[in-house]
Amino acid sequence: MKKHQTPMLDQLESGEWPGFITGIKRLRDHHSDPRIREATNDLLGQLEHSYETIKGYWKGGTVSVFGYGGGIIPRFSEIGHLFPKSKEFHTLRVQPPAGNYYTTDCLRQLANSWEKWGSGLVTFHGQTGNIMFIGATTENTQRFFDKINDYGFDLGGAGPCVRTAQSCVGSGRCEQSCTNEHDIHRSLVNNFLDEMHRPALPYKFKFKVSGCPNDCMNAIERADFAVIGTWRDEMQVDQQMVREYVADKGRKYLVDNVITRCPTRALSLNDDDTLSVDNRNCVRCMHCLNVMPKALSPGNDRGISVLIGGKRTLKIGDRFGTVIVPFMKVETEADYERLVELAEEVIDFFAENALEHERIGEMIERIGLANFLDALNIEMDPNMIVHPRESSYVRTDNWEQEAAKWTERKNSSDANAA
Repeated sequence: MKKHQTPMLDQLESGEWPGFITGIKRLRDHHSDPRIREATNDLLGQLEHSYETIKGYWKGGTVSVFGYGGGIIPRFSEIGHLFPKSKEFHTLRVQPPAGNYYTTDCLRQLANSWEKWGSGLVTFHGQTGNIMFIGATTENTQRFFDKINDYGFDLGGAGPCVRTAQSCVGSGRCEQSCTNEHDIHRSLVNNFLDEMHRPALPYKFKFKVSGCPNDCMNAIERADFAVIGTWRDEMQVDQQMVREYVADKGRKYLVDNVITRCPTRALSLNDDDTLSVDNRNCVRCMHCLNVMPKALSPGNDRGISVLIGGKRTLKIGDRFGTVIVPFMKVETEADYERLVELAEEVIDFFAENALEHERIGEMIERIGLANFLDALNIEMDPNMIVHPRESSYVRTDNWEQEAAKWTERKNSSDANAA
């Protein structure tokens, strides 16, 4: 095998950090399978050619496995005659386990299957949350899928469909967790597998589940349907651990790094080195809990918030999710059913009313939040907005009367529930 000359790619390796070029070269130079060495050699050759001509040569097409309409990203080379061993280099998106929990045996099994039927290039994980198996021929795509499907793995989403969900590491390893992230993750995915495998939506739709407001999944800005663990009672404070923290770090350190960094000034340090929390003004930014995890913990009345419409730049720029459900408990089977039903209603409305290539956040921006809430029979809640009087575009006449009506309805609802 004659190696392609890659001076421009070599230049990419001159930086301080290892890069993807080094990984591909390792496969080309040291892998025991000549098929993988030849495929990665031609892959490097085509990439060098692209850098030289400042042009991309991958084109799409249609590649799938039996019974599925999505989950595979086709990659056919327009210059396959120059680099024949990489003329087909398709990517398979495969769903990871909830929370990205793997055993080493499982990882070895995946790697061995991919080295048999693919190029050996794997990404853990792509921006969609999938395991990205990069570089299979059309023929071997089906063979690889059949193999991993036999031991429990399934394709993820690709195209205008429900995409692969993500959830954080959760209560298995994080003391801040406020909900069962992995159960929520699996409940949503299992319910929408058909929408994931057979694209039929106006555009992509993503679920992400974070167990606390730290939002390690970036769900608020990356998910069409974000589930964020939270609490609605008072933050738990271990005053003895606060005193030990002060004794170790000093009062000035605590004031400079915790008290003054609270965005709503909800914390105060008392003369006896105890901490007072104005829970009414706590906005769950999580800074104090992250700095003092032994002293501060989420409250006991835990549940989730649901936000809709987070996305990166497309038609109208980046958007954070809008709070649709400020708080709901997710403990009983009925609670899970309620959450799944809400997701079904959201996706159904999105499928019927969104424009082509329009995310749900952009659809809400176009039709208005009030119309969206009305269509889903969700009552407007003051917790959906933070400072209504700071916007000159929001009418505030009769606001007090409307707020009183909402409070009356809420008290009546709470009394009926009791």
